[in-house]
Amino acid sequence: MIESNVSAGQRRAKGGGTRRLTLLLTATSAVTAANVYLSQPLMGAAAASLRAGPDALAAVPTATQLGYAAGILLLVPAGDSHDRRRLILGLGTASAVALAGCALAPSVGWLVVAGFAVGLLSPVPQLVTPLAVALAGDGRAGPGAGRIVGTVQGGLLMGVLASRAYSGSLAELAGWRAVFGCSCLLTLLLVLVLRGALPYVPPATGAASYQDTLSSLPRLFLAHPLVRRITVSGALVGIAFGAFWTTLTFLLEQHYGVGPTGIGLFGLVAAASALLSPYAGRLADRTGRRGALAALIGLVVAGWLVLLPGGTRFWWLVAGVIVLDVGVWGGQAVSQTVLFTLDPRIHSRLNTLYFTFRFLGIALGSLMGSLAWAGGGWPAVVGTGTVAAVAGLVVGVLPARDGDRPPPGTGADGPDQPVSGRRAGRRRGPYPSRTAWLRRRRTGCGPSGSRRW
Repeated sequence: MIESNVSAGQRRAKGGGTRRLTLLLTATSAVTAANVYLSQPLMGAAAASLRAGPDALAAVPTATQLGYAAGILLLVPAGDSHDRRRLILGLGTASAVALAGCALAPSVGWLVVAGFAVGLLSPVPQLVTPLAVALAGDGRAGPGAGRIVGTVQGGLLMGVLASRAYSGSLAELAGWRAVFGCSCLLTLLLVLVLRGALPYVPPATGAASYQDTLSSLPRLFLAHPLVRRITVSGALVGIAFGAFWTTLTFLLEQHYGVGPTGIGLFGLVAAASALLSPYAGRLADRTGRRGALAALIGLVVAGWLVLLPGGTRFWWLVAGVIVLDVGVWGGQAVSQTVLFTLDPRIHSRLNTLYFTFRFLGIALGSLMGSLAWAGGGWPAVVGTGTVAAVAGLVVGVLPARDGDRPPPGTGADGPDQPVSGRRAGRRRGPYPSRTAWLRRRRTGCGPSGSRRW
């Protein structure tokens, strides 16, 4: 049996209130995710202040998103080899410094570099989620883990949605530099609260080095069918998601005459998915991977079908957005919950794989959606999104006979000890072999030789 190495942290977590810690980690996810999207509504004001064209300032949010993807790939795996508490505090402090650099940027080039640093140092939600699961249980996703994953993810989504409204409103009152300055102070305040509230959770016994965790990502993906199914399914749903939100701007501008402000506010329609994320996690707790993913990715498919008449009827468009987003974000909560049923020593790497594939899917979906719009308009976009969502549904609900086995190289004997298929599938218990079990049956003695009555 895999020995839990988070018991000390769990005792402190339970003593201080697991619910309070979960809410604190949810707020952490919201604040750090919001930092990634602050710059999007500020480009016009920043361009005027820095005497640059809007096209030049468009590089800032792009650099921030590229930095975020790089941070997920390069920094999140360190959660399996280092104390996540120290990582979260260190990244929070460093991102506050990067936000201060954005606030003081004297030129476009400086703002681009500082924006990249903000993205690179902001993948805290991908570290927070496995930490929340570890503090609530024995490191492995047990009963209630889906609710915790959904709650923390709901914080991430609320941060993404609220950041645009907060950024634009504050910029009108105090200027674009004040947005970055206030976010810097808020992030520093969050770090101070976390420093006093987060318990210490040591890395797992025998944890590999950072270099080993990074180099093990391809092996982890190729060696375990369940990981492949979840990540590939997430990428396919990401294609459907990216295709919609990229072409939505074209549809609202050209068919409904909605301006930039209205387009930004339209994103608040997706707030329903943030409120329903915890319930999606509970669905995973109750029905398992296949049932939960079938229901939620099925909602993505249904959402695209509802969106088809949305090209000419506005309220169909609104209804389709709600159904689509509930399915996308709920499916993400379920996918993370399923991945966290595997060995707790690889949770951060599993998050890295999932979100790397997710972002690649969203990027590819943006490209495919634009091409579909140019080639066939809204019906072609709906066809693209529906096909991608159906493919994600098929991949996600495929049966996985080895779904509960730890991936090779992450067995109970340590991260570098391969586990054979027969050994991985053996029922775990106190008896080291079938011979010992038969001897107990004959003699009535337990595994230590004591008489069982």
